[in-house]
Amino acid sequence: MQMSDTRHIAASPAEVYAALLDPRMLQNCVPGAQEVSGSVEDGYEATVVQKVGPVKATFRGRVVLSDLVPNEALRITGDGKGGAAGFAKGGADVRLAPKDGGTELSYDVEAKVGGKLAQLGSRIIDGFAKKMADQFFTNLQSSLEGPGEAADDVAEQAQEPPAKKGWFGKSKS
Repeated sequence: MQMSDTRHIAASPAEVYAALLDPRMLQNCVPGAQEVSGSVEDGYEATVVQKVGPVKATFRGRVVLSDLVPNEALRITGDGKGGAAGFAKGGADVRLAPKDGGTELSYDVEAKVGGKLAQLGSRIIDGFAKKMADQFFTNLQSSLEGPGEAADDVAEQAQEPPAKKGWFGKSKS
């Protein structure tokens, strides 16, 4: 499975690059991450709990950052074993470029799974891998930019009580 995407982040390339090297930021950004420890030089050990279709597993694995070009690019590779659920391997080539007072982050992701996970079928696995990559980069963007206007709109809507509806979906007065 392979995919690519681009995001605009309202932070400098140096800030985005530093965030991608920070184990605490990685733990906050990786969906389901329970623990991330280590260093850029030695790699990171990670524990991630995920549910893929009907299979829930705790993956223990390693994340390595390589091809480091400060403030411009890096490669993230990882692999994890989820016991009877199987294994997952993947990588992402990440590129950073200054654009419109922020950073354009582009990435190409590849992922492979084996074991019970592979039996779920490519549609489920591809959808899950896309969701994980999107969530990682959304979390990174939110962490760097703060909640932003979208979160403010959601908060405002949450404070307004919904209109009561009758049996046929018409609002009651």
